[in-house]
Amino acid sequence: MRPYFHCEGIDDSKLLTPEERDHYYECILDGAEAWAVGIIEVDEIDRVGVARANRWAMALALQQLGRRIDYILVDGFLLPEALVPQLPIVKGDRRSISIMAGGILAKVTRDRLMIRLAEQFPGYGFEHHKGYPAPEHLAAMDRHGLTPLHRRSFISIRTRAALEAEAYAITLTNS
Repeated sequence: MRPYFHCEGIDDSKLLTPEERDHYYECILDGAEAWAVGIIEVDEIDRVGVARANRWAMALALQQLGRRIDYILVDGFLLPEALVPQLPIVKGDRRSISIMAGGILAKVTRDRLMIRLAEQFPGYGFEHHKGYPAPEHLAAMDRHGLTPLHRRSFISIRTRAALEAEAYAITLTNS
């Protein structure tokens, strides 16, 4: 962020409405010297786990900035993938405007990506629940099965994936 960056009312992305996040997203882009969001593919998240994938995404975002980083603030943990001085701030998404801004950029980017993916996978409601395990999302998975977007390591999905594999095996046996 530029020195003295100010965006009245900015907060933790989880405490903002989608409209407020969109507003602050634009405010952040206007005030940022540079910004980037790292995206990790579903199969990679399944392979390494959510925590490591989140760290990789942050490290990827830092690389994409294409500039020297002097210091980073991280929400609650160290980022060993970043070889620069850093400060983990517990509940940083509520205490640091830089961490709040990063959370908003990440959340809005993800939400917009899910809205685009909803066009490729109609019937799942990604444009509404953004891929979170809302009851309507779970019901859509029961109706339509799993997509390549679904993490097989997520427990309710893992159970569904096992059931689908079992049903498929039965179908092959009965063919």
